[in-house]
Amino acid sequence: MHRLGLPPLPAGLWRVMMGTALVVLSFSLLNPVLAVRLQTAGVSSTAIGSFAMLSFVSVALLIPVVPHLFAKVGVGRAYRLGLGLELIACLGYLLTDSYALWCALGLMSGVGAAAAWNATEALIAHNVPATHRGRLTGFYQAILGAGMALGPFLPGMLGLGPLQANAVAAAGLALGLSLTLVPAVSQLKAMHEDREPMGLIAAWRFRPCLVWAAVVGGVFEVGLGTITTAYGSEIGLNLAAATSIAGALGMGSFALQYPLGWLADHVASRRLFALGASVLALSGVAFAFATQWPALIWVCATLWGAMGGALYTLSMIRVAHDFADSSALAGTSAMIAGYTVGGSLGPLVSGWAFDHVGVAGQGAWLALLAVSLLWLQGRSCLQG
Repeated sequence: MHRLGLPPLPAGLWRVMMGTALVVLSFSLLNPVLAVRLQTAGVSSTAIGSFAMLSFVSVALLIPVVPHLFAKVGVGRAYRLGLGLELIACLGYLLTDSYALWCALGLMSGVGAAAAWNATEALIAHNVPATHRGRLTGFYQAILGAGMALGPFLPGMLGLGPLQANAVAAAGLALGLSLTLVPAVSQLKAMHEDREPMGLIAAWRFRPCLVWAAVVGGVFEVGLGTITTAYGSEIGLNLAAATSIAGALGMGSFALQYPLGWLADHVASRRLFALGASVLALSGVAFAFATQWPALIWVCATLWGAMGGALYTLSMIRVAHDFADSSALAGTSAMIAGYTVGGSLGPLVSGWAFDHVGVAGQGAWLALLAVSLLWLQGRSCLQG
């Protein structure tokens, strides 16, 4: 790790980071497969998008509750509880084909993710030295990007059917949970105990434009993979080819995160925000022509993962700096809330767009969303 310029960290923190990476790997495998199962069962794009957004809705709604849960049971225990709920939901998809029950399981998965996700990000922001925040955050996001990239390719690589892929995802979640069943995880802290905690609303007001950057990042990095995979299945791609669209998105996220983290330690963040928003706007315009050149689907997905992930990573790096003297937990919770709102809006609006205005409409709304962030950056709203 020293060769990558990373500082020594508590052993429990490394276990949490690896456990979360396995969660991301499992769900990047599972979610596109679920989308294909729904599409082949005759479910509309709007309904698929609605299902995909449910776990993000749970996360967003539970963000205000998470600090109270951490205070009551501890960050480490809350993290393990979250992984347990996600594992139960994943196993549930093996037992039923009911759309209504799947929606309930999606909500349960989001409850677990709210605890596990907040815990991981807050622990990183609180425990990493200021001089290495960019590199460590970038390294961690690169690990997650690797999971996002690998998971959707596993059905094709291993010859998995939908139910087999679901079972492999459940095994990955179980392994991630087992890594964190040690006392070192229970001993980790995520905030200064001698300081007054900051509320979620106060954190939003403190850095509102940073939250909007997280919203945009959430739409592009995690809000488009499922619905675009379903679109691939709709135009005739087999399971392996359709899920590879989500794989391209993950590859983009993986490739950029560590270099971006290094840059964030050396270059003004507002310049990097502007670059990310500009590329995403161009990708939206390009996607409008995907019916004429289908290869653009994979090109755009790669850019969505790279730059959407970049916006989220930059937001978390700024949180570690801007909230260092108050509450890293409040700052990370605010960014995660924004990111999950984006993750919810992405499949919902995109599903409606595919059903009613087609590929061109999908590209247009994505381009306008990216331009909104570029406009805010031009008003010097983003710090750093």
